[in-house]
Amino acid sequence: MSETNMAVKSTLSKLLSLNGLCAIYKKQGPTSAHVLNEFKETLLKEAGVKNVNPRKRQKHDLKVGHGGTLDSPASGVLVVGVGKGTKMLSTMLTGSKKYTAVVELGKATDTLDATGKVILEKDFDHITRMDIEEKLKAFTGNIMQVPPLYSALKKDGQRMSHLMSTGQKVEPKPARAVTVYNLTLQEFEPPLFTLDIECGGGFYVRSLVDDLGKALSSCAHMKSLVRTKQSQFTLEEHTLHEEQWTLENVMRTLQPCPDTEQNEKQSKDKTKKKCDKKSELKCDKNLEEKSEQKSEENLVKTTKMENTT
Repeated sequence: MSETNMAVKSTLSKLLSLNGLCAIYKKQGPTSAHVLNEFKETLLKEAGVKNVNPRKRQKHDLKVGHGGTLDSPASGVLVVGVGKGTKMLSTMLTGSKKYTAVVELGKATDTLDATGKVILEKDFDHITRMDIEEKLKAFTGNIMQVPPLYSALKKDGQRMSHLMSTGQKVEPKPARAVTVYNLTLQEFEPPLFTLDIECGGGFYVRSLVDDLGKALSSCAHMKSLVRTKQSQFTLEEHTLHEEQWTLENVMRTLQPCPDTEQNEKQSKDKTKKKCDKKSELKCDKNLEEKSEQKSEENLVKTTKMENTT
Protein backbone atom coordinates (compact mmCIF):
# COMPACT_ATOMS: atom_id res chain seq x y z
CA MET A 1 0.00 0.00 0.00
CA SER A 2 1.36 3.42 -0.99
CA GLU A 3 1.97 6.17 1.55
CA THR A 4 -0.88 8.19 0.01
CA ASN A 5 -3.35 5.33 0.41
CA MET A 6 -2.18 4.74 3.96
CA ALA A 7 -2.68 8.43 4.78
CA VAL A 8 -6.19 8.38 3.26
CA LYS A 9 -7.08 5.22 5.19
CA SER A 10 -5.77 6.79 8.40
CA THR A 11 -7.83 9.95 7.82
CA LEU A 12 -10.99 7.95 7.18
CA SER A 13 -10.34 5.83 10.26
CA LYS A 14 -9.99 8.96 12.41
CA LEU A 15 -13.16 10.43 10.93
CA LEU A 16 -15.26 7.32 11.52
CA SER A 17 -13.97 7.01 15.09
CA LEU A 18 -15.35 10.42 16.12
CA ASN A 19 -18.16 10.42 18.68
CA GLY A 20 -19.52 13.69 20.01
CA LEU A 21 -21.04 17.08 19.27
CA CYS A 22 -19.79 20.14 17.41
CA ALA A 23 -21.37 23.31 16.03
CA ILE A 24 -21.39 24.52 12.44
CA TYR A 25 -22.69 27.72 10.87
CA LYS A 26 -25.89 27.56 8.86
CA LYS A 27 -26.25 30.38 6.38
CA GLN A 28 -29.53 31.87 5.16
CA GLY A 29 -31.23 29.97 2.36
CA PRO A 30 -30.60 26.22 2.55
CA THR A 31 -32.44 23.88 4.88
CA SER A 32 -30.75 22.47 7.97
CA ALA A 33 -30.78 19.02 6.34
CA HIS A 34 -29.02 20.38 3.24
CA VAL A 35 -26.31 22.06 5.32
CA LEU A 36 -25.83 18.86 7.31
CA ASN A 37 -25.38 16.84 4.10
CA GLU A 38 -22.84 19.37 2.78
CA PHE A 39 -20.89 19.11 6.04
CA LYS A 40 -20.86 15.32 5.82
CA GLU A 41 -19.88 15.34 2.15
CA THR A 42 -17.00 17.76 2.79
CA LEU A 43 -15.51 15.58 5.53
CA LEU A 44 -15.88 12.35 3.55
CA LYS A 45 -14.20 13.90 0.52
CA GLU A 46 -11.30 15.02 2.70
CA ALA A 47 -11.04 11.42 3.92
CA GLY A 48 -10.69 10.22 0.33
CA VAL A 49 -14.17 8.76 -0.14
CA LYS A 50 -15.09 9.03 -3.83
CA ASN A 51 -18.55 9.52 -5.35
CA VAL A 52 -19.97 10.75 -2.06
CA ASN A 53 -23.74 10.70 -1.76
CA PRO A 54 -24.53 11.89 1.78
CA ARG A 55 -28.18 10.84 1.42
CA LYS A 56 -27.34 7.16 0.94
CA ARG A 57 -25.85 4.77 3.47
CA GLN A 58 -22.48 3.50 2.31
CA LYS A 59 -19.95 0.95 3.46
CA HIS A 60 -17.74 3.64 5.02
CA ASP A 61 -20.56 5.74 6.40
CA LEU A 62 -20.29 8.74 8.68
CA LYS A 63 -23.26 9.15 11.00
CA VAL A 64 -24.34 12.76 11.50
CA GLY A 65 -27.49 14.46 12.76
CA HIS A 66 -28.45 17.93 13.94
CA GLY A 67 -29.84 18.97 17.30
CA GLY A 68 -32.61 21.29 16.18
CA THR A 69 -33.92 22.62 12.88
CA LEU A 70 -33.22 26.16 11.78
CA ASP A 71 -35.71 27.37 9.18
CA SER A 72 -34.32 28.09 5.71
CA PRO A 73 -34.37 31.91 6.12
CA ALA A 74 -32.59 31.68 9.49
CA SER A 75 -28.86 31.47 10.13
CA GLY A 76 -26.53 30.73 13.01
CA VAL A 77 -25.59 27.85 15.27
CA LEU A 78 -26.48 24.35 14.08
CA VAL A 79 -25.32 21.70 16.54
CA VAL A 80 -24.24 18.45 14.88
CA GLY A 81 -23.96 15.01 16.43
CA VAL A 82 -21.19 12.84 14.95
CA GLY A 83 -21.03 9.06 15.33
CA LYS A 84 -22.52 8.03 18.67
CA GLY A 85 -23.13 11.72 19.27
CA THR A 86 -26.24 11.42 17.09
CA LYS A 87 -27.85 9.43 19.90
CA MET A 88 -26.69 11.86 22.58
CA LEU A 89 -28.08 15.12 21.15
CA SER A 90 -31.09 15.30 23.46
CA THR A 91 -28.97 14.28 26.46
CA MET A 92 -26.11 16.71 25.87
CA LEU A 93 -28.21 19.68 24.68
CA THR A 94 -30.00 20.55 27.89
CA GLY A 95 -29.37 24.30 28.02
CA SER A 96 -31.24 27.26 26.58
CA LYS A 97 -31.17 28.76 23.08
CA LYS A 98 -30.48 32.38 22.18
CA TYR A 99 -31.69 34.27 19.12
CA THR A 100 -31.45 37.74 17.64
CA ALA A 101 -34.53 38.63 15.63
CA VAL A 102 -35.24 41.65 13.45
CA VAL A 103 -38.95 42.47 13.39
CA GLU A 104 -40.90 44.57 10.91
CA LEU A 105 -44.03 46.31 12.14
CA GLY A 106 -47.13 46.99 10.06
CA LYS A 107 -47.12 43.86 7.89
CA ALA A 108 -48.22 40.29 8.65
CA THR A 109 -47.42 37.34 6.39
CA ASP A 110 -48.86 33.84 6.07
CA THR A 111 -45.55 32.25 7.12
CA LEU A 112 -44.97 34.84 9.89
CA ASP A 113 -41.59 35.71 8.31
CA ALA A 114 -40.23 37.63 5.30
CA THR A 115 -40.55 34.65 2.93
CA GLY A 116 -44.34 34.66 3.08
CA LYS A 117 -47.12 36.52 1.36
CA VAL A 118 -48.34 39.73 3.01
CA ILE A 119 -51.87 39.06 4.25
CA LEU A 120 -52.44 42.13 6.44
CA GLU A 121 -51.16 45.69 6.77
CA LYS A 122 -51.86 47.97 9.73
CA ASP A 123 -50.69 51.30 11.07
CA PHE A 124 -47.76 51.27 13.51
CA ASP A 125 -47.05 54.99 14.02
CA HIS A 126 -48.55 54.89 17.51
CA ILE A 127 -46.02 52.31 18.78
CA THR A 128 -43.18 53.57 20.97
CA ARG A 129 -40.13 51.88 22.41
CA MET A 130 -41.77 51.95 25.83
CA ASP A 131 -44.87 50.22 24.43
CA ILE A 132 -42.80 47.33 23.14
CA GLU A 133 -40.80 46.97 26.35
CA GLU A 134 -44.02 46.91 28.36
CA LYS A 135 -45.67 44.27 26.16
CA LEU A 136 -42.57 42.06 26.24
CA LYS A 137 -43.17 41.42 29.95
CA ALA A 138 -46.25 39.34 29.10
CA PHE A 139 -44.14 37.08 26.88
CA THR A 140 -41.47 36.35 29.49
CA GLY A 141 -41.46 33.30 31.77
CA ASN A 142 -43.65 30.23 31.33
CA ILE A 143 -46.19 31.03 28.63
CA MET A 144 -48.55 29.25 26.24
CA GLN A 145 -47.76 29.48 22.54
CA VAL A 146 -49.45 28.25 19.35
CA PRO A 147 -46.86 26.94 16.84
CA PRO A 148 -46.92 28.40 13.29
CA LEU A 149 -48.81 26.57 10.56
CA TYR A 150 -45.65 26.70 8.45
CA SER A 151 -43.38 24.60 10.66
CA ALA A 152 -41.47 21.32 10.85
CA LEU A 153 -44.15 19.88 13.12
CA LYS A 154 -45.93 16.94 11.54
CA LYS A 155 -49.50 15.97 10.82
CA ASP A 156 -50.24 12.45 9.59
CA GLY A 157 -46.52 11.89 9.10
CA GLN A 158 -45.96 14.97 6.93
CA ARG A 159 -44.52 18.36 7.80
CA MET A 160 -47.17 21.02 8.25
CA SER A 161 -45.12 23.41 6.10
CA HIS A 162 -45.27 20.91 3.22
CA LEU A 163 -49.02 20.45 3.61
CA MET A 164 -49.55 24.22 3.66
CA SER A 165 -47.35 24.79 0.60
CA THR A 166 -49.35 22.22 -1.38
CA GLY A 167 -52.62 23.97 -0.58
CA GLN A 168 -53.96 21.48 1.93
CA LYS A 169 -56.05 22.63 4.85
CA VAL A 170 -54.20 22.42 8.14
CA GLU A 171 -55.60 23.12 11.58
CA PRO A 172 -53.33 24.92 14.06
CA LYS A 173 -51.70 22.79 16.72
CA PRO A 174 -52.98 23.39 20.27
CA ALA A 175 -51.16 25.97 22.37
CA ARG A 176 -48.33 24.44 24.35
CA ALA A 177 -46.22 25.49 27.30
CA VAL A 178 -42.87 27.11 26.46
CA THR A 179 -40.33 29.04 28.49
CA VAL A 180 -38.75 32.43 27.77
CA TYR A 181 -35.86 33.17 30.12
CA ASN A 182 -34.98 36.59 28.80
CA LEU A 183 -36.51 38.94 26.25
CA THR A 184 -35.02 42.36 25.58
CA LEU A 185 -35.51 45.11 23.04
CA GLN A 186 -32.28 46.30 21.44
CA GLU A 187 -32.54 48.64 18.45
CA PHE A 188 -35.78 50.48 17.68
CA GLU A 189 -36.00 52.22 14.32
CA PRO A 190 -39.62 51.95 13.11
CA PRO A 191 -40.82 49.99 11.30
CA LEU A 192 -37.91 47.78 12.40
CA PHE A 193 -36.78 46.73 15.84
CA THR A 194 -34.43 44.05 17.18
CA LEU A 195 -35.07 41.52 19.93
CA ASP A 196 -32.65 39.36 21.89
CA ILE A 197 -34.35 36.17 23.05
CA GLU A 198 -33.28 33.38 25.38
CA CYS A 199 -35.71 30.49 25.48
CA GLY A 200 -36.19 26.79 26.04
CA GLY A 201 -37.02 24.06 23.54
CA GLY A 202 -40.13 24.12 21.37
CA PHE A 203 -40.27 27.92 21.23
CA TYR A 204 -41.06 29.68 17.93
CA VAL A 205 -39.72 33.21 17.50
CA ARG A 206 -42.09 33.74 14.55
CA SER A 207 -45.09 33.06 16.77
CA LEU A 208 -43.74 35.47 19.38
CA VAL A 209 -43.37 38.21 16.75
CA ASP A 210 -46.89 37.62 15.41
CA ASP A 211 -48.41 37.65 18.91
CA LEU A 212 -46.42 40.75 19.85
CA GLY A 213 -47.67 42.64 16.79
CA LYS A 214 -51.26 41.88 17.77
CA ALA A 215 -50.61 42.91 21.38
CA LEU A 216 -49.37 46.28 20.08
CA SER A 217 -52.68 46.81 18.21
CA SER A 218 -50.90 46.36 14.91
CA CYS A 219 -49.23 43.44 13.14
CA ALA A 220 -45.68 42.28 12.52
CA HIS A 221 -43.52 39.60 10.94
CA MET A 222 -40.00 38.33 11.50
CA LYS A 223 -37.62 39.88 8.97
CA SER A 224 -34.52 37.89 9.95
CA LEU A 225 -33.33 35.46 12.62
CA VAL A 226 -29.92 34.40 13.90
CA ARG A 227 -29.42 31.65 16.46
CA THR A 228 -26.49 32.81 18.57
CA LYS A 229 -26.44 29.97 21.10
CA GLN A 230 -27.70 26.44 21.56
CA SER A 231 -27.00 24.95 24.96
CA GLN A 232 -23.22 25.21 25.52
CA PHE A 233 -22.44 26.09 21.88
CA THR A 234 -22.15 29.78 20.94
CA LEU A 235 -21.84 31.50 17.59
CA GLU A 236 -18.65 33.36 18.51
CA GLU A 237 -16.69 30.65 20.31
CA HIS A 238 -17.67 27.25 18.92
CA THR A 239 -19.19 27.53 15.46
CA LEU A 240 -17.27 26.30 12.40
CA HIS A 241 -18.00 28.19 9.18
CA GLU A 242 -18.03 26.38 5.84
CA GLU A 243 -14.38 27.12 5.05
CA GLN A 244 -13.46 25.58 8.44
CA TRP A 245 -15.14 22.22 7.83
CA THR A 246 -12.04 20.04 8.12
CA LEU A 247 -11.28 16.93 10.13
CA GLU A 248 -8.67 18.83 12.13
CA ASN A 249 -11.12 21.55 13.15
CA VAL A 250 -13.89 19.09 13.95
CA MET A 251 -11.54 17.06 16.15
CA ARG A 252 -10.38 20.26 17.86
CA THR A 253 -13.89 21.53 18.66
CA LEU A 254 -15.72 18.23 19.16
CA GLN A 255 -17.24 17.74 22.59
CA PRO A 256 -17.00 13.98 23.17
CA CYS A 257 -19.89 11.92 24.45
CA PRO A 258 -19.59 11.60 28.24
CA ASP A 259 -17.97 8.36 29.40
CA THR A 260 -18.18 6.77 25.95
CA GLU A 261 -15.66 4.08 26.84
CA GLN A 262 -17.22 3.53 30.25
CA ASN A 263 -20.68 3.20 28.70
CA GLU A 264 -19.34 0.66 26.21
CA LYS A 265 -17.67 -1.30 29.03
CA GLN A 266 -20.85 -1.21 31.11
CA SER A 267 -22.83 -2.40 28.11
CA LYS A 268 -20.40 -5.28 27.53
CA ASP A 269 -20.43 -6.19 31.23
CA LYS A 270 -24.22 -6.13 31.21
CA THR A 271 -24.31 -8.41 28.17
CA LYS A 272 -21.78 -10.75 29.80
CA LYS A 273 -23.84 -10.89 32.98
CA LYS A 274 -26.92 -11.75 30.95
CA CYS A 275 -25.01 -14.51 29.18
CA ASP A 276 -23.63 -15.80 32.50
CA LYS A 277 -27.12 -15.71 33.98
CA LYS A 278 -28.51 -17.63 31.01
CA SER A 279 -25.71 -20.19 31.32
CA GLU A 280 -26.36 -20.48 35.04
CA LEU A 281 -30.08 -20.99 34.48
CA LYS A 282 -29.36 -23.52 31.75
CA CYS A 283 -26.97 -25.36 34.06
CA ASP A 284 -29.53 -25.36 36.89
CA LYS A 285 -32.14 -26.66 34.48
CA ASN A 286 -29.86 -29.47 33.32
CA LEU A 287 -29.09 -30.44 36.93
CA GLU A 288 -32.78 -30.35 37.72
CA GLU A 289 -33.58 -32.55 34.72
CA LYS A 290 -30.81 -35.01 35.68
CA SER A 291 -32.09 -35.08 39.25
CA GLU A 292 -35.63 -35.78 38.06
CA GLN A 293 -34.33 -38.47 35.69
CA LYS A 294 -32.38 -40.14 38.52
CA SER A 295 -35.44 -40.03 40.79
CA GLU A 296 -37.50 -41.70 38.07
CA GLU A 297 -34.83 -44.39 37.62
CA ASN A 298 -34.74 -45.07 41.37
CA LEU A 299 -38.52 -45.27 41.41
CA VAL A 300 -38.47 -47.81 38.58
CA LYS A 301 -35.84 -49.90 40.41
CA THR A 302 -37.86 -49.84 43.63
CA THR A 303 -41.00 -50.89 41.79
CA LYS A 304 -39.18 -53.80 40.14
CA MET A 305 -37.81 -54.97 43.49
CA GLU A 306 -41.27 -54.85 45.04
CA ASN A 307 -42.71 -56.84 42.14
CA THR A 308 -39.91 -59.41 42.45
CA THR A 309 -40.56 -59.76 46.16
